Amino acid sequence: MRYRIFGHTGLRVSTLALGAGNFGKGWGYGAEQDEAQRIYATYRDAGGNFIDTADQYQFGQSETMLGQFMAGHRDEIVLASKFSLGDSPDAGLQRSGNSRKAMRTSVEASLKRLKTDYLDLLWVHMPDGITPIDELARSLDDLIRSGKILHAGLSDFPAWRIATAATLADAKGWAPVSAVQLEYSLVERSAERELLPMAKGFNLGTVAWSPLGGGLLTGKYRRGETGRAQGLGVVIHGEDDARKTAVVDAVLAIAEEAGVAPSHVAIAWVLAKGVLPIIGPRTHDQLTDNLKALEFALSSEQLLRLDQASAFKLGFPHDVVAETAPALAGGKLEMIDFPVRSVR
Repeated sequence: MRYRIFGHTGLRVSTLALGAGNFGKGWGYGAEQDEAQRIYATYRDAGGNFIDTADQYQFGQSETMLGQFMAGHRDEIVLASKFSLGDSPDAGLQRSGNSRKAMRTSVEASLKRLKTDYLDLLWVHMPDGITPIDELARSLDDLIRSGKILHAGLSDFPAWRIATAATLADAKGWAPVSAVQLEYSLVERSAERELLPMAKGFNLGTVAWSPLGGGLLTGKYRRGETGRAQGLGVVIHGEDDARKTAVVDAVLAIAEEAGVAPSHVAIAWVLAKGVLPIIGPRTHDQLTDNLKALEFALSSEQLLRLDQASAFKLGFPHDVVAETAPALAGGKLEMIDFPVRSVR
């Protein structure tokens, strides 16, 4: 395991984060406690130190299990949890959403389940469409000043809202927004439009959920396996268009050439883009497979093939800028000679 400095923080995190969404059976699909313990222990033995959970995962069971697993070495862990969706199906109006009240209530409950007095990172799980961004940023600042969380991040938020929160925090002297969590994989690259450039501009720690495209990039659905499609009743990505088919074809071809599993190719691609993947194994075998991805690096030729197979149009204004920028950046013409160009 290798480590990275996480954005503009001083946190030193392992290059693979362990997502604990499958710790428990509260959703009717996941890992029993013994299996979850094995997953956690093997991840730690491999040098992993970055754990990602949420109050909503398995309706609190994930946090409860982690509270037991971390006993005796809590301070060695970079622990992240989330709030917004409520920790039970009957969470109600006051224990869900992004409000200051929901945040405080959720964090207090998470700390009890996790048997700790602080979180290294609190994610706002996703926007509720109601709470003003200044209330959100100030509420996170209050929790940081109280010592109950050390850093704050936004998950599944649009880039403009994250940028607004980061700018407000800087202007007001509040604790900064430190991180962004987003979906990113070979079959879901739309974060490259706004989210990843924004994160780079603000030097935010950036983590990706579903680096395997919900299992699509492992090739298991082509083999007839059902996985979460049957157990959880949710499929993040299906092979439902020509681009996705081309991506899976390219991943499988490179995996065969390199003598590695397709999952290693998919995870290595995310790492090559400078984004930290969150792996979310349900079984110990899945974890050991994911960890082997750290032993594999894509060649420049393989990276190019994957980029080309998964290419998509960024849309306006990115395509216009890409077409026009080379002329603007040429630097060979005097301004007086610069031709007038139409971008339409």
